[in-house]
Amino acid sequence: MQAKTITAPSFSGIDPYNALMHPGGRPTERKRPELGERIAQARERAGMSQYELAEKLGVSQPTVVAWERKAINIRSDTLAKLTAVLKVSADELLGLKPIRERGPAGRNKQVFDELTQLPRRQQERILATVEDMLVAQKTKKAS
Repeated sequence: MQAKTITAPSFSGIDPYNALMHPGGRPTERKRPELGERIAQARERAGMSQYELAEKLGVSQPTVVAWERKAINIRSDTLAKLTAVLKVSADELLGLKPIRERGPAGRNKQVFDELTQLPRRQQERILATVEDMLVAQKTKKAS
């Protein structure tokens, strides 16, 4: 009996796993709990992915998913870190106060709003350029 060799189909340079995926990850069928919704809104307002938030907090990305999608308890020390990273108060995150809109004003806000509509890769390129310019400006002031 001869052994058969199985080859993977060619996708012409397209990653088959990512090509058909929803751009924001797998959408959930369930409604988020209130705390999870506020965490997700604050994270998105801060311009972070779940993975980036997890890295900053020293937890796994599935932990952030659980906070956003399931009604679970969050430890008080973790809540304190979460509020610091997301730059919101605990009262805002817990729903005791409405989350204040923070961010640029005027023309800066208009440009920022347009930037958020671009694909993530383009956003990262633009932000890298702006960050480089800010570093150059700080270096120039320090001289």
